[in-house]
Amino acid sequence: MKLRELGEDEVVRRLIRSLPVTRRALVKAGDDCAVVRVSGGVQLLKADCIVEGIHFLADADPKRIGWKALCRAISDIAAMGGKPLDAVVTVALSREIEFSWLNSVYAGMRNAAKRYGVSLVGGDTAQSPGPVFISVALTGIPTDGKYVIRSGGRNLDCLYVTGKLGGSLRGKHLRFHPRLSEAQWLIRKFPISAMMDLSDGLATDLPRMASASKLGFEVDPVKLPRNTECTAEQALRDGEDYELLFAIAPGSAKRLEVAWRKDFPRLALTCVGRLMKGGATSFREKGHDHFRPA
Repeated sequence: MKLRELGEDEVVRRLIRSLPVTRRALVKAGDDCAVVRVSGGVQLLKADCIVEGIHFLADADPKRIGWKALCRAISDIAAMGGKPLDAVVTVALSREIEFSWLNSVYAGMRNAAKRYGVSLVGGDTAQSPGPVFISVALTGIPTDGKYVIRSGGRNLDCLYVTGKLGGSLRGKHLRFHPRLSEAQWLIRKFPISAMMDLSDGLATDLPRMASASKLGFEVDPVKLPRNTECTAEQALRDGEDYELLFAIAPGSAKRLEVAWRKDFPRLALTCVGRLMKGGATSFREKGHDHFRPA
């Protein structure tokens, strides 16, 4: 069976069910990050990649490409409520590419590393006969010993998203800022049930969270916070927003909203629906899927 017939989620499900895992793994493959027990505590692990023609175009600003390559992994650490630490980077590219272009890519990664306190400690370079490929492996630690996974959602939890959605291909996908401090703030101050970052679009990512929590959901697409000139469908489908999606008990919702407005007055926080037994399990509109055509 071809990958396009299965779709990304089913491909991942089939691959990870037979992976060897020791008891050191506290959270296995399938969440935003793996969580493993190490000497002295707990470590978060994330690997992510960007590919020319899929995640960026050949004529994109190389500094922005480097920024995105590292920030995608940082966004996943943020989605667990963690703090990023050390990264190794693998780059595969044609021998005909100018060194100045590659140096600019690394300048973008250095900018992101300095901004978010990440050490770039190594990696690998290789020749690619096709498009440029950049892979980042990143470690992290939980905030104050706490982390949040996708599967902790509870019935009737309120669903919130940070920022605005849609229209990322107009440039946001190359210059976004991971919601790192916001996620750490949430972890410290509120009992967040489940959380993830929105990389493939709400229409793809929310069903993943709901499924992991063994629940459905209720969302009114018309109420989604949208970027200028974006439709509700674009807010659902476009992807690469890198905002946070999280669930919290309704009894904490009002206190959360008041505290958020005080500490993050320039960043929107919107309740878009709730998790619920017997709710929807998918949207008619589909978000991004690497193995199925749009």
